[in-house]
Amino acid sequence: MPHLFSTRVYYEDTDLAGIVYYANYLKFIERARSEWVASLGIDQMALRASQGVVFAVRRVEADFLRPAMFGDDLVVETSLQTAGGARLVLEQAITRGGERLFVAVVTLVCLTDNGNAARIPADLKALLAGPLH
Repeated sequence: MPHLFSTRVYYEDTDLAGIVYYANYLKFIERARSEWVASLGIDQMALRASQGVVFAVRRVEADFLRPAMFGDDLVVETSLQTAGGARLVLEQAITRGGERLFVAVVTLVCLTDNGNAARIPADLKALLAGPLH
């Protein structure tokens, strides 16, 4: 079941024509990923402090399907596709009234504080594998 995050398009998100500027879709999905992680009960700052690991975006494959406009109410759907030893692959879609406007496949990697790849901690993998995620 996907995690849902609602947001609205503000004037600052748009270009002169009132269309969402392309880079702002990445901001929308980043916020949704942060809320998804929090919904799992994961405190990213505590994870870094206690286990010395963080997550970073390794790759984004994005398809811009239809424009979002100033004033639109949007929903970002985040779904875990795979969880490997050191990486997560998510699908994220932005919809307006059920219509898909933007779809991305995002690959995250687990890193140590010094930037080396690290295995995803077992307790975190257990949360990710939960019944609703």
